[in-house]
Amino acid sequence: QVPLVESGGGLVQAGGSLRLSCAASGLTFSSYTMAWYRQAPGKEREFVALITWISGTTYYADSVKGRFTISRDNAKNTVYLQMNSLKPEDTAVYYCAASLRGTSDYNYWGQGTQVTVSS
Repeated sequence: QVPLVESGGGLVQAGGSLRLSCAASGLTFSSYTMAWYRQAPGKEREFVALITWISGTTYYADSVKGRFTISRDNAKNTVYLQMNSLKPEDTAVYYCAASLRGTSDYNYWGQGTQVTVSS
């Protein structure tokens, strides 16, 4: 069983919106800090956003600040990434990751969902 499964990716025009979801299973979701990362073709994986397990504090990469919003629903074991005002440079495979109690390492990664933004 895959602990993290992303969904919601797709093709959207520049300026549009998408909401990504990451459903967790088989783990105590509320004890995990959750994050979104992305990897564009030919580039290294980069941090996008994070929401902590204990207070729900959020952090964002400068490139997405003000456009993306990370949130979580512990009752549904799901973390979301609302992406607005999308740009072609947001095109990437988006991955969610889980870190038990926010330690430096991520315990689980999802398989990724493709987001393509056309100009």
